Amino acid sequence: MFDSLSGKLQNTFRNLRGLGKISEANVSDSLREVRLALLEADVNFKVARDFIERVKAKSMGAEVVQSIQPGQQIIKIIHDELVELLGSANAGLNLSGNPACVLMVGLHGSGKTTSSGKLARLLHKQGRQPLLVAADVYRPAAMDQLETLGKQLDIPTFVKRGEQDVSKIAREALDFAKANNRNTLIFDTAGRLQIDEPLVQELVRLRELVKPQEILLVLDAATGQESVNVATHFDKALNISGAILTKLDGDARGGAALSLKAVTGKPIKFVGVGEKLEDFEPFHPERMASRILGMGDVVSLVERAAEAVDLNDARRMEEKLRKGQFTMEDFLEQLRQLKKLGSLESLVGLLPGGDQLLKGGDLNKQEKEFRRMEGMICAMTFQERRNPQLLNAKRRIRIAKGSGVSVTELNSLLNRFGQMQQMMKKMGKFQKMMARMGGAAPNLLRRG
Repeated sequence: MFDSLSGKLQNTFRNLRGLGKISEANVSDSLREVRLALLEADVNFKVARDFIERVKAKSMGAEVVQSIQPGQQIIKIIHDELVELLGSANAGLNLSGNPACVLMVGLHGSGKTTSSGKLARLLHKQGRQPLLVAADVYRPAAMDQLETLGKQLDIPTFVKRGEQDVSKIAREALDFAKANNRNTLIFDTAGRLQIDEPLVQELVRLRELVKPQEILLVLDAATGQESVNVATHFDKALNISGAILTKLDGDARGGAALSLKAVTGKPIKFVGVGEKLEDFEPFHPERMASRILGMGDVVSLVERAAEAVDLNDARRMEEKLRKGQFTMEDFLEQLRQLKKLGSLESLVGLLPGGDQLLKGGDLNKQEKEFRRMEGMICAMTFQERRNPQLLNAKRRIRIAKGSGVSVTELNSLLNRFGQMQQMMKKMGKFQKMMARMGGAAPNLLRRG
């Protein structure tokens, strides 16, 4: 995410940190590099120019010039201006109606249907009762896709195949929602390969009928400035309330995210960061600025962990670890919990300095190793997972064949697991000893 821009900015920051004293000349040199980095990231020219002018004006202030670490001060100014550029604060949804209506609009291929499902999942987890409405009458595959997503999420989908009148579909969907106590309607509308008048007028009529609290424009982040041009047209026609940027995980530049708010005045409300339904996040400008500047996003990482990990399961696992009763079955459960958090690349990217780790490490290889480990454990019987001592040579050959690995790989896994068990037992004994002595042993396993 924003790899190219992030790398260039961090190179500039290394030079800034070394400045003992600053002058207009060396500030201008550093900000010229920042400006070039923004332009190469496909940020709107005027947006980049105004950003640099604001940073330069603040950087030459007396409090920066006279400070002990002027370079660090300038970096903070860039961070704060970047947050402002991205939208200052998270812009939530207005869901005041009963039912509340959300129009998902955008060009064909931008990810409207998938984003509709992701948004429905998020709202359902927040306690809302969403209804997905298939309002794309031109592409039957969109109706099928939305219906499939609804089944996966166990969220009802209103589909009226054969009906060409979008207004009629909308009226019936509203009646259905009221009759079935669905308090949030998400309309997946039709898109085109380009903006045309018939598309706009159809959306205008739909807006007048359902009077949506939110009109969310779904944009492909990878299209850069072009997505900002699209946003300008849609906003002029429909007065959008915000945007959803999809495929942000594959956007190495970041021009759309950095230009959208400044050009249109409308906030980015959500971002799609992967193909899975859970790869969908509220957009937090400050967190995104920290990611771009290589400072990580630990808050989002903690939130992701809190969502994926069941607290009772975590406490039960902690108790097992402290008692030295950790089994292969538990190890398999931990591997699966880790997978719920997302890819290793996305997790490492949320850590401070994670971009440097990504450059140096082969995380894809590590993920493949995790999958092979999971396959080996799944090839064991329940008794074998609970008691690895049962694994004689014959059983090991069977498990290796069943999981498509060599016996050597299986032996390596078992040896590492045995070492892990021994370490857990030693930690448990140490804590018991400290407890008997009345000491306050640091419980490394207990969550704060």
